[in-house]
Amino acid sequence: MSTTIFSTRARPWVAAGVASLALALTSGCQSADAKAPGPVPTVASVDLPRFMGDWYVIANIPTFIERGAHNAVESYRLDADGNVATTFTFNKGAFDGPLKTYRPTGFIYNRETNAEWRMQFLWPFKAAFLIAYLDEAYETTIIAVPSRKYVWIMARTPSIPEVKYRELVDYLKQIGYDVSKLQRVPQQLRATR
Repeated sequence: MSTTIFSTRARPWVAAGVASLALALTSGCQSADAKAPGPVPTVASVDLPRFMGDWYVIANIPTFIERGAHNAVESYRLDADGNVATTFTFNKGAFDGPLKTYRPTGFIYNRETNAEWRMQFLWPFKAAFLIAYLDEAYETTIIAVPSRKYVWIMARTPSIPEVKYRELVDYLKQIGYDVSKLQRVPQQLRATR
């Protein structure tokens, strides 16, 4: 069974949950952790058309809606207006758990680098999403937030070599993340999304 979150009028409890997520993400943008070393760095440049497509979530410091997520995939599509249509899907609690789908909109905030976005889950709230790492082949990426409360290690495939995973975790440690909070996201190939 699939749950798609489109309208907050249909389910007031969904609206409350999405509003809580939006507030959590945006409140993190307001004040930086005192122990964190300066701003989260971003990559120098992102080729948006190359960045579009499916990204499997390999590990994260999850938001409350992502806890227990299996088969998490973030999909990006560049719209004609320059915004990024985003679809985030996962199975809640198990590989055969209920399919959850969220459709936030990404707005490119820094058009010089394309590495800083604002993600809108619920109007009018927009959360800063930073592309903190992106390999040259556009196969692995790290999406960070300024507060360092959340992070997503993502790849074009459902798994990555352990050596690469360790490299990405070490990078997160270097930029001030508490990597003890990282959780691997179970991934299993699925026929359709």
